[in-house]
Amino acid sequence: MLHLAGRCYTYAIVPTTRPRLTITETDELATTLDAAAARWPEIRSRRELLLRLVEQGREVLDREHGEATARRRDAVRRTSGALTGAYEPGYLERLRDDWPA
Repeated sequence: MLHLAGRCYTYAIVPTTRPRLTITETDELATTLDAAAARWPEIRSRRELLLRLVEQGREVLDREHGEATARRRDAVRRTSGALTGAYEPGYLERLRDDWPA
């Protein structure tokens, strides 16, 4: 099988080392592309619609990652110092003394 050769099988024909992707337009993909065509009527090519959808998906992933990071940082800020004074001075050192060397 040519695609298992370890390099792009279009090497001699197309000057790229990146793999080519083939996507079959299933009913679900066709519905998604139809929705994208309604959203972006200026894009006539289904290939370009697919690329736009991938770009939009990447933007959503980046935004969600940023939001999750912000939530974690906010949680750290809100809880920072919450246990101040919960342990008497020297507690950590005594605890460490109990650990095997």
